[in-house]
Amino acid sequence: MNLSGYSALTLIERIDFADDLALFRMKPPTSVDFIPGQYATIGLMDDNTGRPLLRPYSLASAPNEDPLEFFIERVDEGKLTPRLWELDTGAEVWMRDKIVGRFVLDESRTFHVMAATVTGVAPYVSIVRDQIRALKTGALDEPFRMLILHGASHSWELGTYVPELATLADEHPWLDYVPTVSRPWDESEWDGETGRVEDVLRKHMDAWAPPADDTAAYTCGHPKMIDKAQGILTRAGLEEESLHEEKYFVERVSA
Repeated sequence: MNLSGYSALTLIERIDFADDLALFRMKPPTSVDFIPGQYATIGLMDDNTGRPLLRPYSLASAPNEDPLEFFIERVDEGKLTPRLWELDTGAEVWMRDKIVGRFVLDESRTFHVMAATVTGVAPYVSIVRDQIRALKTGALDEPFRMLILHGASHSWELGTYVPELATLADEHPWLDYVPTVSRPWDESEWDGETGRVEDVLRKHMDAWAPPADDTAAYTCGHPKMIDKAQGILTRAGLEEESLHEEKYFVERVSA
């Protein structure tokens, strides 16, 4: 079949955080440019149709960073992710060449509040990595201020992004990172923030105190978190056009 418009990625590493959560690193044949926060459509060949079976995943890697990095949750009843978990290093994964999405930084504002559940942190990681590069190269004169709230039931579900973002927050005064877990009783060693993302959002918004007319907010991940967080952000005085969301799945409504 004609696979023009697609590229073959090579799986070079998978790091498991839980049975159903993993970081996938894939090497592209050439450098991949995109806007931080956008998503790639990747998948495997479907033997029944002879075409790739594709799903969208936000990129955690920065533009032109090699390898490409994806933080993926396995859906046991899904058609694609169980097959991704079966892949060995060196396996081929197809990617649509066009990277798309509008969940990107609103550069008309200085302050950026970013809330995520589990894998929803991926676009924020891309944005942070890209800003660090832009500041180092002189492509950006002044940094945008960022507050990232990253939640999960357990700390291990936050992946390697806790040490990465915590270290970057220590190194860069423009970045604040708050990981939070909603089931702290399952891990006595956890000494960080506790509660769901939407439960701690207002607390950290108040402490950060960004001006509402110069602030954009982003919510990414679980639909319930997004709906609740959007309400909190609206009540905090943020304008509707400054609110951005990326729901990773749509919940089914029972008949």
